[in-house]
Amino acid sequence: MNIIITGASSGIGFEAALELSLDTKNKVVCIARSADKLRKLHEIAKSITPECTLLPVAFDLVNDDYNALIPFIKERLGTVDILINNAGSLINKPLLETTENDLAAMLEHNVISHFKMTRYMLQFMENGGHIVNIGSMGGFQGSVKFPGLAAYSASKAALHILTECMAQELVQTGIKINCLALGSAQTEMLEAAFPGYESPVMAFEMGKYVADFARTGHKFFNGKVLPVAVTTP
Repeated sequence: MNIIITGASSGIGFEAALELSLDTKNKVVCIARSADKLRKLHEIAKSITPECTLLPVAFDLVNDDYNALIPFIKERLGTVDILINNAGSLINKPLLETTENDLAAMLEHNVISHFKMTRYMLQFMENGGHIVNIGSMGGFQGSVKFPGLAAYSASKAALHILTECMAQELVQTGIKINCLALGSAQTEMLEAAFPGYESPVMAFEMGKYVADFARTGHKFFNGKVLPVAVTTP
């Protein structure tokens, strides 16, 4: 399969990329801002699976020109079977310290960048393709909310609704789109937001789950926002 995953330089995206690269029939385009971290990902993937095809692409989803990706995707992949919109960022601030710019940044990183990537990559996708947006339990209706995450959680909630709407728009194409509302996993982002907290789920475990869902989830779901958490609610 031909796969694109954003936010692949660390955490869940990094682990999902490694999992997907285990199958030497896959071509995995890994997008992130940090060229150094992408090189590390490539080295590790090759050490585990020497024959893998993992293609690192240093690209800023917020500031760079998406048109620049088109020739690369056309030449190296031709078609796209799976798009995993995993990139994102988190701001942890009390409400009264959260600015409009903070909220705008969360929307830019966690919603608009996914919207743009999806629109630009759809031209390469066909019937049977699967788009997976990575949401959060923080934006899942009825879930426990945490102080300091208003802007982050609101942006993830927007991504959840965007997923449902996009699925309806794409029904006639046969392309499926779903969103995984992830609970906590032990990642750099979690450690920065909640110092000292230890998640019961490791990054590699969540990364494998995301990879497995991307490969098979569209056979059972479309337009769904699925909670992936070990706690209730």
